Amino acid sequence: MTRIIHPVLLCGGSGTRLWPLSRRSHPKQFAKLLGEESLFQSSARRLSDESFAAPSVVTSSEFRFMVVEQLAAVEIEPQIILIEPFARNTAAAICAAAVALNAKNGDSLMLVSPSDHVITDVHRFRAIVKAAIPTASEGRIVTFGIRPDRAETGYGWLELSSKLSDNFEPVAQPLSSFVEKPDAEAADVLLRGGMHLWNAGIFLFSTSNILASFEQYAPQTLAEVHNAFGAAEADLGFTRLAAEPWSRLEDISIDYAVMEHAPNLSVMPYGGYWSDLGDWQAIWREGEADSFGVVTEGPSTALDCKNTLLMATSENQELVAMGLNDMIAVAMPDAVLVAHKDRLQDVKTTVAKLKAKGAVQAETLPRDYRPWGWYESIALGPRFQVKRIVVNPGGALSLQSHNHRSEHWIVVEGSAKVTIDDDVKIVTENQSVYIPLGAIHRMENPGKLPLTLIEVQTGSYFGEDDIVRYEDVYARGQGAKG
Repeated sequence: MTRIIHPVLLCGGSGTRLWPLSRRSHPKQFAKLLGEESLFQSSARRLSDESFAAPSVVTSSEFRFMVVEQLAAVEIEPQIILIEPFARNTAAAICAAAVALNAKNGDSLMLVSPSDHVITDVHRFRAIVKAAIPTASEGRIVTFGIRPDRAETGYGWLELSSKLSDNFEPVAQPLSSFVEKPDAEAADVLLRGGMHLWNAGIFLFSTSNILASFEQYAPQTLAEVHNAFGAAEADLGFTRLAAEPWSRLEDISIDYAVMEHAPNLSVMPYGGYWSDLGDWQAIWREGEADSFGVVTEGPSTALDCKNTLLMATSENQELVAMGLNDMIAVAMPDAVLVAHKDRLQDVKTTVAKLKAKGAVQAETLPRDYRPWGWYESIALGPRFQVKRIVVNPGGALSLQSHNHRSEHWIVVEGSAKVTIDDDVKIVTENQSVYIPLGAIHRMENPGKLPLTLIEVQTGSYFGEDDIVRYEDVYARGQGAKG
């Protein structure tokens, strides 16, 4: 009988190399970079059939509702959602998932996958995962290697113990060694040698096996993860790991903590298409280029350009480029990136510089996502702010008041259930209400379609921390946004 595979999706990263589209407040795994689904949704779908159990997810507190909402949109019910108090790299995240699955199901076959990769041949990928089950069931740790098609310096590589057949058969073999991200010359040697694959960061192993490996090679990590899980709190269906033991964990990858020490590693080759969408060069490769290698997304126009990506994200702008070669230009309403392809590895450094000088664009998108929907600021002055607010069907803002501002709500789409002190009423399209300073109020969407309204704030301060919260269906604390 074939063992059921328990997928674990890691989705706590910030994706800063795809700034300005990907930012800490809404990283690339939750964005619709390719098609109508986010990378996270596509990853969950890829690991959903009769051979897979419901997915488990390791994420941060700020993304927990986004995880639930995006999974619900593709009709996938998660098994476990672990909330990391703060990021501690992949060793801690994978160890926590193994501890949680082992506690719930006993010894389980666990597939660890990033949630921001592109794998177009879903059936082929599922087939090689299933082909790796016997090897993992024998006590091996299986890592998946990608057939390289270029001398890539942005990935780690895997050294094979024997050369693969020409047809790239999905047969696991012992892994010889891990190779750090090489320079261009070394990458070319690896590519031509035919004895190396790209490291996809995808693993299959039993929970008992990986926990034994942690006990042998990273015992402190295992001990603190056990402490964090033992003191975890249930929170609206999430498992919130305890912060104090989690704070003592080392910030280290699974490769450094365990994999480079373990003698029982095997590699399963995958010959289909794969991309980690790690930078803008990868996005350019994914696009539909014209005969000059120009990819345009959104309202963009290229004149005499070659091998260039132009991406405009707003319908209210037009991105025009003339005479660009090997360039990336990404225009958003609040930030613009223009870079040569040779400098794309420096985007992360640039984001750090923006953060150091206090630029909000470093980490925050103009559109602020909340458990109930999203909002964006349309206009801001010394004594006023105008927002567009969208509330999902069934969504509800917290029961709250403000000390420094009053608000006008104008419904432009849908219907709102509005509470102002003791008064509760339905407000429909083209109707408005006024919320005086200090009034206790709430807005809910009782309908089946999104609710859109314009909020006009007047007062002396418009920060999101000007919230006195009385009741919240999402169990957020005082001062939390929205």
